[in-house]
Amino acid sequence: MKKKLIITAAGLLFSCLLFAQEYKLAKNTGKLVIKDVNHLTIEGSSGNEIVFVSLDGKQDKDTRATGLRAISNSGLEDNTGVGLAVLDKGTTYEVYQLKKMDGPRVKILVPKGVSISISHSSPYGQDIELRNVESEVESSTVHTGIHLTNVSGPLNIKTVHGEIEADFSAGIKSPIRLVSTHGLVDVTLPLATKATLTMTTQFGEIFVDPALKLEVETKGDMVKYSSSSVNGKINGGGIEIELKSNHNSIYLRKK
Repeated sequence: MKKKLIITAAGLLFSCLLFAQEYKLAKNTGKLVIKDVNHLTIEGSSGNEIVFVSLDGKQDKDTRATGLRAISNSGLEDNTGVGLAVLDKGTTYEVYQLKKMDGPRVKILVPKGVSISISHSSPYGQDIELRNVESEVESSTVHTGIHLTNVSGPLNIKTVHGEIEADFSAGIKSPIRLVSTHGLVDVTLPLATKATLTMTTQFGEIFVDPALKLEVETKGDMVKYSSSSVNGKINGGGIEIELKSNHNSIYLRKK
């Protein structure tokens, strides 16, 4: 019975690898500009290529489209095989999806020498995931939130309706700016971080882990600030961090 289970698991893994589609761009510097990709995960990479990986598995082919290529209403073609159009403009690489309402689920592996710019205005997207990214990131979205794990910055993240969650690694690089109009902003910092903070909310509240010692009196597990704007320093000050949520709360935690 155990042998059968092992064989079955191995078969599933082989099938996933067999049907995984990739597109590689031999670039390890420059700027990656991603526009309105609805299902997006980005991971930092130590490699020398930008790799686009389909997470959709094997797709049924439209037999009527045999010999034809999919194009968008703007004339862009799927030149990657993963449902994206990638335009190499020298030191800038633009990424578009062809479908407006749904689109492919894609993971992009990005070398640390490539900066990242994300814009998303469609109401049809999911929250964007960034993991283990050491390069500079700027992002502007309307409906989608951003979840950042083990990132170092610099970061300039803005969203209208989405939430921002950021878990920072050691060696954070300034500046860090995380702004949501209607969503919460939740940040986790290494305890030894030296930072100068500005936190602002008009209609929400500000909560800080007392272990971070933001030069204020602390009580309990978290500290509640009633002021709409709080300026403070951690470990004597250092990198500039701005956290802002107009209509929701701000959370600052220790790692």
